[in-house]
Amino acid sequence: MTTERREPALNADERTMLEGWLDYHRQTLAWKCEGLTDEQVRTAAVEPSELSLMGLVRHMAEVERGWFRKVLVGEDVGPIYCTGEDRDRDFHLAEEDTWQEAYATWQAEIEVARRTCVPFALDDLSKGRSRFTEEPFSLRWIYTHMIEEYARHNGHADLIRERLDGATGD
Repeated sequence: MTTERREPALNADERTMLEGWLDYHRQTLAWKCEGLTDEQVRTAAVEPSELSLMGLVRHMAEVERGWFRKVLVGEDVGPIYCTGEDRDRDFHLAEEDTWQEAYATWQAEIEVARRTCVPFALDDLSKGRSRFTEEPFSLRWIYTHMIEEYARHNGHADLIRERLDGATGD
């Protein structure tokens, strides 16, 4: 599989820009994982960290679900990987966890997120509330936060990928 990263529009309306940048960062994470073996995507960055590319993909599946399904529309959906006993289970890989499952789950959550956003305007408020302020979030805020979340983790992915096979790139 070859990931096609599409540059966001240079001159578009705000929503198109936000969705373009979010998709660009989603594609960047997929690209950073491309062409690696199951063992490589499971390899931790550097001890004692457990951070791996597979863990990042699983984490972003949780983040997509959390912000778009739970917060934006208030869907009563549980976590994918995380549990009450292990809140960071997305990063803690077990032998039975596979790259194919992680990638497919992440892509499925992205598709649900895209469909979920269609009826919302950027200023529409979420059904879910901030755990800190009890205030709702606008879709604009959620998009901006998701871009920030991916950008931060894509920086992690850059370093992990370089450590694995020397591949670098934006």
